[in-house]
Amino acid sequence: MGTDGDAATADAWAALGGPPDAAARVTYTPAPGVLPARLPVRELARATVGVCSLAAAELLACRNGGPLPAVRVHEGAVATAFVSERHLRVDGRAPTSFAPLSGFWRAADGWVRTHANYPHHRARLLDALGLPESTEPPRLAAALAARPAHAVRERVYAAGGLAVAVATEPWAAGTPLLEQRVVGAGGRGARPLPPAPLPARGVRVLDLTRVIAGPVATRTLALLGADVLRIDPPELREDPDTHLDTGPGKRSALLDLRDAGDRARFEELLAAADVVVTGYRPGSLDRYGLAPEALLARRPGLTVAQLSAWSRTGPWSGRRGFDSLVQAASGIAAVEAAPDGTPGVLPAQALDHGTGYLLAAAVLRALTARGTDGCGRHVRLSLAGTASWLLHGLRSAPPDGGPAAPYTPEPWLATTASPHGTLVHALPPIAYPGSPRTWASPPARWGGDAPAWPA
Repeated sequence: MGTDGDAATADAWAALGGPPDAAARVTYTPAPGVLPARLPVRELARATVGVCSLAAAELLACRNGGPLPAVRVHEGAVATAFVSERHLRVDGRAPTSFAPLSGFWRAADGWVRTHANYPHHRARLLDALGLPESTEPPRLAAALAARPAHAVRERVYAAGGLAVAVATEPWAAGTPLLEQRVVGAGGRGARPLPPAPLPARGVRVLDLTRVIAGPVATRTLALLGADVLRIDPPELREDPDTHLDTGPGKRSALLDLRDAGDRARFEELLAAADVVVTGYRPGSLDRYGLAPEALLARRPGLTVAQLSAWSRTGPWSGRRGFDSLVQAASGIAAVEAAPDGTPGVLPAQALDHGTGYLLAAAVLRALTARGTDGCGRHVRLSLAGTASWLLHGLRSAPPDGGPAAPYTPEPWLATTASPHGTLVHALPPIAYPGSPRTWASPPARWGGDAPAWPA
């Protein structure tokens, strides 16, 4: 027995601008008990994967001239993929999810949430609080307990660190799930996509994203056949385990956009790209000539997909952010709180993963539309928009009435040899008739590839 396509799927598909009747072609195989939470996380997770699968099937049908097939997604595959970073093993070693100074801490008037996984963020947090580099959790806890939560937030952000005051109730609704606009009159510069065995085969994607949400999107595009080249600045190394989790199927190169030679190399890559995906704060890449308007002017027919933490407008639009911080600041942590009032968390970094699949779906739909009108597209998503959707736009679906085996992740895990050792990893949840079971290649070494498209 399986569930019918639901309101969450229709809602997400409508935000993507998809043909209204097509959403009914998505159904789900249930997995009882997955992603348990007070909020409808299960519904968010399966809907984002469902619309991404449908967008992939739509692009493939448009390229090959066939009908749009029905799409059936397994909730077990979705649940496993939404915690892919927890299932990762590298030669048997499990990664560490959060560093010791990342987490919830009591403040003088409430709670704060810090993020100090990266060395530079840890250093800035401690500098803002006047603490030595050797600080351990008890000393940090004492320092935070003496300060008001909002004062901590502002002091740490002013120092370039990451902390938020934990909201005691949900944000008001209003942050859009997705924004998009068509750019150009079409035709000039847009490469036609010929028939292909995979939806995104031959599509060139410049990946300027980090951590989870953006890399999940580009990992998905690579699964679907795109040539994804991730570009990082040499001085800002990615967390090794995060790179392994989100790097399959992609290549990784380093370019310093402050260097004239590297800027010229990037322009050569852009001249042959179909898609640019960015995951930095709004405006932070503008000084390199990489504002969406500038990219679309230089490369007509391009799809520019922007991801941010806090959305493009508002007082926090220029701030750094991560899933855990958006959960805390949006009121999700309060909704999921323990009976004693300790802030809670979702059963997955669902804002990251859900936004990643929506971002990939938006790119796929933009490519489908480009095949008709030749126009470029600019799409914008944020973790805050997905949080608002979870808090205000979704309802829990009724349980499926049919029998189903208890959920276990093993059917959706695989073991793969890689340059980094033997990896145990989650399989992709994307499902349409003939969809790939896994990625074409294991993750490359970070920065180990040439910044060039294959000949």
